[in-house]
Amino acid sequence: MSSMSSNNILSSPKTVAILGCPFSGGQPKPGVDKGPIHLVQAGLINQVEELGWHVVFDGHHQFEDVSPPPNSIQVNGTSDAVVDTALDASIARLRSPLLVAQVCKSVASAVQAHAEMGRLPVTLGGDHSLAMGTISGTLRAYDQACVIWIDAHADINTIYSTDTGNIHGMPLSFLLKLNPPAPSPDSVLAKFDWVSHLPAERLVYIGLRDVDKGEKEILKKHNIKAFSMHDVDRYGIGKVVEMALDHVNPQRDRPIHLSFDVDALDPSVAPSTGTPVRGGLTFREGHYICEAIHETGLLVALDLMEVNPALEDAESVRQTVTVGCSLVRSALGETLL
Repeated sequence: MSSMSSNNILSSPKTVAILGCPFSGGQPKPGVDKGPIHLVQAGLINQVEELGWHVVFDGHHQFEDVSPPPNSIQVNGTSDAVVDTALDASIARLRSPLLVAQVCKSVASAVQAHAEMGRLPVTLGGDHSLAMGTISGTLRAYDQACVIWIDAHADINTIYSTDTGNIHGMPLSFLLKLNPPAPSPDSVLAKFDWVSHLPAERLVYIGLRDVDKGEKEILKKHNIKAFSMHDVDRYGIGKVVEMALDHVNPQRDRPIHLSFDVDALDPSVAPSTGTPVRGGLTFREGHYICEAIHETGLLVALDLMEVNPALEDAESVRQTVTVGCSLVRSALGETLL
C-alpha cells in the first residue's frame, strides 16, 4: 500500500506541511473555501502519516483578517476613480483583485517557509487563483522548479482576454508575466508585482478540454506545451505523462510542483467542483499522474484545488473529497501493490 519517498531533495525525516487555504475569492461560487476543511475532516493527515511521512498541520489559514490595502477605493476592481483607458477598463473587470493578491502573497510566504525547511507543502484549496501564491513560494525556494498543471482549463487568461474577471482563470498569466506592467505604483496591477516568474518552457498541462479562444492564442504564441484530453485518448496517460516530463524536466533534475485541479477529472469521478466539464480524466488516469510524479523522486510541492462541498448532493461531495484525499496519497507514495 505504501512506499516511502525516494525523494532526495527533501530533508529527513520526510515531512509534509499541509496548508489549508479556505479561500474562494478568485471565483463567484460559494463553498470552495470549505474544501480544505472537508479534506482534513476526511482523515487526510492520518492517511499521509500512514505512508511514513511526518505531517505538520497548523490549522487552516485564516483569511478573514486579510483585507484589501487601506486607502484604495475599489471602483469595480480598480483603485482609480476614473476608468478611461483600455488598461483601466480591463483592470476594472477583475473581481476582488486586491483581496486575491493579498491572500496569494501570504500563501506564497507560507509555502516558501516550509519549502526552505525541506518540507513538502501540500496546499488544499480553495480556488485555483491560490496557485499564484503556491508556485511563487516554490520558485523562491527552488528557482529551477517546473510546474505540471492538471486541469480541464488553462487558467492563463490575461486581464485583456478574461471574459469573467474571475482570477481563478488567470493565475498562470501572472506567473508567466503575460499581463502589462503596472502603469503606476498605485495601480491594482502593482499589487501582483510580488508574483514569481515561471518561464513558459517550465510549464506543462495535462487534461485540457475547455480552453477559451483567447487562451488558445496565448498557448500558441508562447509555445506552451499542453496535452489535452485528445492527447490522452491518442497516446494513453502513461505516454502523456512521460512526454510532459520530457518537456519540462528533460534531465529529470528539476524539482516538480504539481498543481491539480479536481475538475481535470471527469464529473462522474469528481462532481463537486465549480466548473465541471464532461470528458475528463478517469479515476485511474488521475491517480496514474500522481503516482508517476511520485516515482520521479522530484516532487517538492502539491496543490489540490477546487473541491467545493457546497455543490451537488452529499454523496457527490463524499465521493469528491474521497478522491481528493486519494490523489494526495498517490502523489505522496501510495501504490497499488
